[in-house]
Amino acid sequence: MGKERLELPQGTLDVLILKALSQEPLHGWAVSERLQQISSDALRVTQGSLYPALHRLERRGWIVAEWRITDNNRKARYYRLTAVGRKHLKDEVEAWRKLAGVVGQVLDIA
Repeated sequence: MGKERLELPQGTLDVLILKALSQEPLHGWAVSERLQQISSDALRVTQGSLYPALHRLERRGWIVAEWRITDNNRKARYYRLTAVGRKHLKDEVEAWRKLAGVVGQVLDIA
């Protein structure tokens, strides 16, 4: 994929955040770092996009937050998936895979 940065389609950030949180609770900055790392630096989520998305996911009941102390001895909100969030993530992953397959099929038509 190289070092090219990608623009995310509307709604994609939510599912990526849920996926990042599916392994363990993370604070906001760590979510951003995880997405950047997993994408080989192709995705960089700014604070201006990340924190509104985290708040939106929290309002929807897909994640919850609690204050904890970081490894650097700072106070931060750690986010984790709820049971409803895990179900939503599963459904979204299935939908994305189906959509990607259909789009790929259309693009492969000669």
